[in-house]
Amino acid sequence: MSAATAPDRAVPGIPGVAADDPTYDAAAVRSAAVVVRAYSTSFGWACRLLGDDVRDHVRGVYALVRVADEIVDDPRPGLSAAERGELLAELEHEVARARARGRSSNLVVHAFARTARRFGIGDDLVAPFFASMRADLSVTAHDEASFAAYVHGSAEVVGLMCLRVFVAGDDAAYDRLAPGAERLGAAFQKVNFLRDLAEDVDLRGRAYFPGLDVDAFGDDDRDRLIADIDADLAAARVAIDDLPRGSRLAVRVAHDLFAELSRRLATTSAATIRQERVRVPGPVKARLVAGALAGEVLR
Repeated sequence: MSAATAPDRAVPGIPGVAADDPTYDAAAVRSAAVVVRAYSTSFGWACRLLGDDVRDHVRGVYALVRVADEIVDDPRPGLSAAERGELLAELEHEVARARARGRSSNLVVHAFARTARRFGIGDDLVAPFFASMRADLSVTAHDEASFAAYVHGSAEVVGLMCLRVFVAGDDAAYDRLAPGAERLGAAFQKVNFLRDLAEDVDLRGRAYFPGLDVDAFGDDDRDRLIADIDADLAAARVAIDDLPRGSRLAVRVAHDLFAELSRRLATTSAATIRQERVRVPGPVKARLVAGALAGEVLR
């Protein structure tokens, strides 16, 4: 077993935190958890259902993703694209340094690097992610090729990073489950694109879906996009049953929450989607979580 995948020495009361510097590592883990809670209720719900051995590491991945996303999506008009690019480049450089030496003064980066070094999250996943983040600073419309590259870097690789954590060094399991992880990441991203259509176009000047005339967006366009999303969700659903026990329930909950959002978008008029952000109410989320829990108990 390599150093990248060797289990960390446990810190009492903080599952998954290495004992090399328990206070600093614990602070980094808690910082990542704060970011997750601040930015995503759906992911936060699912994350709490992960096993103790993976939960903090997945939070470390997601927290870094959210920080990078916030840099490119910061709504303040006084922050230029060039300035955002500088901030993103600084973050990417710090991630590379932290992955190499195992420490960062940025607590979120430290949490991510700790996870990347333990589970072998390499440049094949990190570089496409930052490439997609940079694209948001200059690309306002996509063709089929650039859309596929963007979705891969912004979403599919995030699913693969999480899968690296889930399988804990089992390369055969990673190769077998990677297509499902990619399809689930793609589905999540496409759902977000459709839900956030108005915000992306009106506030950020971005149109993600190739060939979509947002000004003429109609129910036929909605149905076509939903069909593609649902195909991704269906393909991903098949792979979830093969995930390790410590991650299977949480991933199923995340899948079901986004599937519910897809269903709600499918029954919302295109005109409404163009103006408003569709959401899944808290009580419905709670019901979906309960259903997933019941299903896991019956396995």
